[in-house]
Amino acid sequence: MPSACDPVIEDIEDMVSSTDPTPHERQSARKNIVPRPKKKKELLNDEELQADSVIPGMQKIWMKTWGCSHNNSDGEYMAGQLAASGYKMTEADLWLLNSCTVKNPAEDHFRNSIKKAQEQEKKVVVAGCVPQAQPRMDYLKGLSIIGVQQIDRVVEVVDEAVKGHSVRLLGQKKEGGRRLGGARLDLPKIRKNPLIEIISINTGCLNACTYCKTKHARGDLASYPIEELVKRVRQSFQEGVCEIWLTSEDTGAYGRDIGTDLPTLLWRLVEQIPDGAMLRLGMTNPPYILEHLGEMAKILNHPRVYAFLHVPVQSASDSVLMDMKREYCIDDFKRVVDFLKERVPGVTIATDIICGFPGETEEDFQETLELVKLYRFPSLFINQFYPRPGTPAAKMEQVPAQVKKQRTRELSQLFHSYNPYDHKVGEMQHVLVTEESFDAQYYVAHNKFYEQVLVPKKVEFKGKMIEVEIYEAGKHFMKGRPVEDSKPFNPSIAAPLQQGEVSGLIQVITHTHTHTHTRQFVTDSTHKAHVKVHNTKCFAR
Repeated sequence: MPSACDPVIEDIEDMVSSTDPTPHERQSARKNIVPRPKKKKELLNDEELQADSVIPGMQKIWMKTWGCSHNNSDGEYMAGQLAASGYKMTEADLWLLNSCTVKNPAEDHFRNSIKKAQEQEKKVVVAGCVPQAQPRMDYLKGLSIIGVQQIDRVVEVVDEAVKGHSVRLLGQKKEGGRRLGGARLDLPKIRKNPLIEIISINTGCLNACTYCKTKHARGDLASYPIEELVKRVRQSFQEGVCEIWLTSEDTGAYGRDIGTDLPTLLWRLVEQIPDGAMLRLGMTNPPYILEHLGEMAKILNHPRVYAFLHVPVQSASDSVLMDMKREYCIDDFKRVVDFLKERVPGVTIATDIICGFPGETEEDFQETLELVKLYRFPSLFINQFYPRPGTPAAKMEQVPAQVKKQRTRELSQLFHSYNPYDHKVGEMQHVLVTEESFDAQYYVAHNKFYEQVLVPKKVEFKGKMIEVEIYEAGKHFMKGRPVEDSKPFNPSIAAPLQQGEVSGLIQVITHTHTHTHTRQFVTDSTHKAHVKVHNTKCFAR
């Protein structure tokens, strides 16, 4: 960790063009980055920087990500750029910690990891929503920070951190005065799962929920252009991916800032999906999906789109929803669910509920219990309310801790009182196999409704669409045995990348009379790197 007298680069935004440079241009530009001391001293000159005994790019980096799929996608991009620049991603000299600000426990884990790294005398770089929203927190003093819209600058920040400098890049990306969705989608990346591509279609949202800290970090809505997203999807399938996850803080709001909408995007993306491959849509809030229910039903019925939608309700009490500033009433939510259940037979609706929001009465909570009894959600994310610093909800009169805990337990007991898949035993289903189970005993597949099906762990099933008979059902999964005489179908149009392989890179080696130089450029080919990326899932709204 840098000491108080180490040089600090507070911001180097003005040293790079507003148009995103290529990796080669970024490499060339690094020589122009000059650290600025905290105290009033003379700036270090180029000769002093070049004389530094530490050579960036030779060190090992350990990376951990907390949070939603959007944050995991950011982590994949950062790992890819670092590996492409020569860093080895493994037990390491420097820790890169990518944080989540949704709930207190996630931030506690992040803070404890920083402390552990410092105790082991590791250099630390932090990223994600926590430092973006609160960069002046005491435990972040002296640390280098990568803002959520600056992940394309991760190599520059790590290079300086390795040399003992503290760099903070927290600016917003803009073009022609308009805020952009974030870093380019064609950056090198390392997929945690080579079969699954996570694509952020927009960042930020249009809401101002009183409990939400993520808004402080991600800001207002900024959508990626449709053509950029189509190109990214096409490239992913060319690299052997068989499943696409679309993510953002609110997918339903996509395009409102650029004159388009979510259904228009989805119809364009569906054209790119090979037979047998699947697309999963991320979280959408009720207000923005209401306008598109008819088109959304048609899209969710498409054979290459999972009939699955995550629509957080948070509470069934209109009074609580008003205090949350959720911008819908419970009848709006019911309209979404009822319409989709009627038009998309078997559709899976996942939702979130917060227990013990400030001002929630026992009557309010009972309304929420009745909603769960009515719909028996197969996927329900139950969250005890945690006041996040700086949010309006933190200043409201709090529900006693023991009451919050009791309501959380009661709702959890209700959720576990029913089994949503018992009636599916004996069904024949086509499932796409993409992952390994946590206990490593099965492969994990999903059916058309994105319901989890465990299948035998046979290597020939991985990345394939197979037909199974459901013979057992649990609370969160089913088990399926392959149907005799049915053959696995391969939806991939190319061989998947290997674990730890960086997409879109080629090495170009040039020689001078004294040195051999290796430079890497983004292309349509691939480059292999040894990577170990740790992810901890924590659901984000």
